[in-house]
Order: sequence, then structure tokens, then C-alpha cells
Amino acid sequence: MKFCDAVALVASLVQLAVGLPQVHAKKVVSRGSSGCGKTQWPTDFTHYRFGLQSCGKDRSYSYHIPANYDKNKPYPVVLGFHGSSSVGLFLELDTKLSQWRYSADKIVVYPNGLDGSWAGPTYHNASTVQEDIRFVADVIADVKASVCVDEEKMFATGMSNGGGFIGTLACDPLGSTLFSAYASHSGAFYTDINGPDNNCNPNPNALPIPILEIHGSNDGTVHYEGGQGDGGPEPAIPDWLDWWAERNGCERKTEEILFDGEVQHLSWKCGNLEGGLQHYKVASMGHCWADTEINLSQISVPQGPTVIRASEIIMKFFDGIAKS
Repeated sequence: MKFCDAVALVASLVQLAVGLPQVHAKKVVSRGSSGCGKTQWPTDFTHYRFGLQSCGKDRSYSYHIPANYDKNKPYPVVLGFHGSSSVGLFLELDTKLSQWRYSADKIVVYPNGLDGSWAGPTYHNASTVQEDIRFVADVIADVKASVCVDEEKMFATGMSNGGGFIGTLACDPLGSTLFSAYASHSGAFYTDINGPDNNCNPNPNALPIPILEIHGSNDGTVHYEGGQGDGGPEPAIPDWLDWWAERNGCERKTEEILFDGEVQHLSWKCGNLEGGLQHYKVASMGHCWADTEINLSQISVPQGPTVIRASEIIMKFFDGIAKS
């Protein structure tokens, strides 16, 4: 076992033994990080951070500062995880998450996976799952020390391989405590394939874990019905949702049919959390980020714009969790 993996394992066991406060309790005040009071310039700008040491490896990420940034105001933070053969910059351009309409009051962070991907699929050999989870924790610590962060409002989203990594984080004793909510788009869930208890051990005190998943039923890369993917077997999305409904103790599911049948929206009540588990199935969408405007991933499929905007849905989901 590598040193970093051993450290992560010990930390996870300690968290499981000691427990952490419920992450979904109602927040009374913002909790500012040590980066509060430090000037960031320019604003409305994406800054790049290279040479972050994590598990003995040089790692990198970028972070976007909103135009109205106030160094004394704690901001929510969203981490966005790119797909395979990619980098954070592509996710930023494709999703438009840094734009004012989606993150006027948020700091958006884009970590970079080693060799262009995240651990989990068989094609990734540059890091282990525990190394990548440790890197995420290190990025969060680094961001908190640099900018004014609301430590009670940390969120994670990702696309494809990055969307699958969202599931990996939520299933990990450490990863499940790093964020208040998780949103996956077209997730390739290679590490969560055989039922509610297989390789999925979130910190019990983090449950229920708010999760949103968006997927196209016409996805030709990460098939909605599951099966063999580029990096190993993948679960059917309905099965994956059912497993999380069981883990989260969800008791009720509602269904909406939107846009003349193009979109199916499922929502579960999990504990006291209304809409704690949600899913959008987009009938004609392939393996791309849902947007009513053309974007890079749609061009790559190729296909035209969709009837929903994933970036808007995801940010509203995070905002709702923050207020719960």
C-alpha cells in the first residue's frame, strides 16, 4: 500500500469511528476560511495554480473569481471535474459555469486529473482512487487558504469520467465529508456497479447525501442502460439511483414529465431533505453537457442544443441544499 493510500485509509477510519456533524443541518452563519481578508486580482478571472504537492506528485487546478468578489465575504465553492482525455479548462468552457449567470456569488474550481482523467476506470493508471480523493482534499485546503470561502457551502459536480468520480467521492468515507452536495452529469460510475453496499462506504454521519444526476437516454458512450464501458462495467442509471435511494433512506419518489416528454425528472425525499436525490433523463441527448446553447461537447457528439441547461439546474440544486 502506498503511503498516501495508507494515510487516507487511517483518516477515513478515524472519521468513521469518531463521526462528523450532520452536513445537512440548517446553517445559521457562514464560516469564513483563513483566506478571508486576502486580495484576489483580477476579478471575473480564472487563476491557475501549479505545483500543488499531493501524495508526492505535482498537481494543478484553476479557480474563477467572480466580478463582485469581496475579500471579507465568505463565498460558496463549486469544484468541477472534467471528463477523460481532458482538463479543467475544457469543462469551464463547455459548461460555462464560470459565467455570471451561474456563479455570480460563487467561486468555481477546476481540478486537473493526472494524464487527463480520474481514477476508477481501467484506462487510468496515473493515480489511485485514494490519491485522487486526497488531492481533492488538498485542493479544498489550498483554496480555503487563498480566497474567502464559506466552509459550510462546498459542492462538487463533474461530467462523464468526472461525473463518475463524483460517485466515487460520495461513496468514500473521506470524500463523502468534503462536500454538502454532489451533482453528476453523464456519470461513468465504474467504482459503483454491483449494488448498494459494493465498494460504497460513505461516512454514516454524512447521510443522507444530496445527489443529482443528469443523463441522456441516447448516450452512446456511457449507456443509460449500463453495460461495458471504455473503462470497465457500468451500472444502469436507474439501478444506480435506486442504490442511492436505499443508502440515503429515501421514502418517497415523485415524477415529472417535462418539455412534451423530452425530459423525465425524478425526485426523492431522503430523511428530512426534500429533493435530496434527483435525476433528469433527457430523451434525445447523447454524451454531452445539457445546454440550450450550443457547446463544445454537443459539437463533438455531434448534436444540437438540448431543452434544459444543466449548469442552471445544478447551481439551483446546490443553492437549495445550502438553504436547507
